[in-house]
Amino acid sequence: MDAILAQLLNGLDKGGAYALIALGLTLVFGTLGVVNFAHGALFMLGAFCAVTFRYIITLENVVIDPDNLTAWGTPAEIRTPLAQTWFGDWGAVLIDWSVPLSLLLAIPVMLVIGIVMERGLIKHFYKRPHSEQILVTFGLAIVLQEIVKAIFGPNPISQAMPQALRGAADVGVLIGMAQGAVTYPVWRLVYFLFSLGVIAAVFAFLRFTTFGMVVRAGMADRETVGLLGINIDRRFTIMFGLAAVVAGVAGVMYTPLLPPNYHQGMDFLVLSFVVVVVGGMGSLPGAVAAGFLLGILQSFASMNEIKSILPGIDQIIIYLTAVVILLVRPRGLLGRRGVMES
Repeated sequence: MDAILAQLLNGLDKGGAYALIALGLTLVFGTLGVVNFAHGALFMLGAFCAVTFRYIITLENVVIDPDNLTAWGTPAEIRTPLAQTWFGDWGAVLIDWSVPLSLLLAIPVMLVIGIVMERGLIKHFYKRPHSEQILVTFGLAIVLQEIVKAIFGPNPISQAMPQALRGAADVGVLIGMAQGAVTYPVWRLVYFLFSLGVIAAVFAFLRFTTFGMVVRAGMADRETVGLLGINIDRRFTIMFGLAAVVAGVAGVMYTPLLPPNYHQGMDFLVLSFVVVVVGGMGSLPGAVAAGFLLGILQSFASMNEIKSILPGIDQIIIYLTAVVILLVRPRGLLGRRGVMES
């Protein structure tokens, strides 16, 4: 039972990441009808927002201390992070909590990147075939990847989680199991709860705000909404920016689990599209449901007991599940009738 619970938690953790990326991807397809192969790169850019934020606050103030000599008899250099120089003890707290605090940088930056991407490139391909959309956005993803590689280098850059959120939580006790039966990393639990919060915020925004209601109406019938005098294109541009924000914040909070590297976006790109297709193209609930479903299946498939029977199943379980679901239900789990169906 403890092994099953541990794998379930692993699956929810992975599923949270898959669901967040697929949610932003589905927002773009559902509103603009664009297949955005650069969406994985937005996840990567969010991760490097966290890297940039930490780099800025850990820039050092160097002071020469003539009274403190090195072994070579020269004055010693005293290096203090600027954050601590400016804010004292609070500066150390700022550095410790740099990953969650970098959301303050990532949100506006990713919003601007998304809007610029949509206005500068994507809008010219609204009425073009999906094959052309895939080619141009995939090319954009490669360009962004190479820019990040040129600036930050080819090696992964580790990001430390806050000291208070390191270690493991005794999850088993919460459901009546023996103490120590099931422990799980605290930051992974934080990421899972964070993903639930972002998903809930997106759905609440679309359902309970006037802006969101207009967007949903535009997704259903863009021409009619436009005839009512509403500038639906501007709202869709903002939604593209919000989709970039969702991918970006997912990347920020994932940095302690997977050190950011320039090809991270490509690693998540294929998985995110599989999630979207399985859930149903354009279906937001489908993207979330498929994300958690595939995350849980991948987690259980990675158990040694399963791999001893079916070697390598953990590498193909997601794609195998996608094949089975699409054979039975071509429009995906919660997709609209007529989408991806003949």
